[in-house]
Amino acid sequence: MTISKVLVVDDSATDRFYLTEILQAAGFEVSTAESGDECLVMVKENLPDLIIMDVIMPGLNGFQTTRALSKNAETSHIPVIMCTGKEVTDRAWALKQGAKECVIKPANAEELVGKIKTLEKNT
Repeated sequence: MTISKVLVVDDSATDRFYLTEILQAAGFEVSTAESGDECLVMVKENLPDLIIMDVIMPGLNGFQTTRALSKNAETSHIPVIMCTGKEVTDRAWALKQGAKECVIKPANAEELVGKIKTLEKNT
């Protein structure tokens, strides 16, 4: 699977900007959403190849949004990488909700791009 279009979902403008910079520098086309609710709308409008999802957001949090995506036949094929501040607890729960991978905030550019490349090879 080739990943070219990435949707970054985070309520923090700073984090969205930072992740967008990393991803664009690596050659990805990036769109952004500020909430889980906005993510669900945007995914239907232009199916991304990958979603980078924050955990703590107003409205639907990242876990709820990831679960909704993974249970929907139209979006279950889209891999989600959770971006969290709590490694151990959030990683285990993120994977149970359907996420494929997890990165710790602030995301390390090499680690994030490496995980995306690994997803490309394995999906």
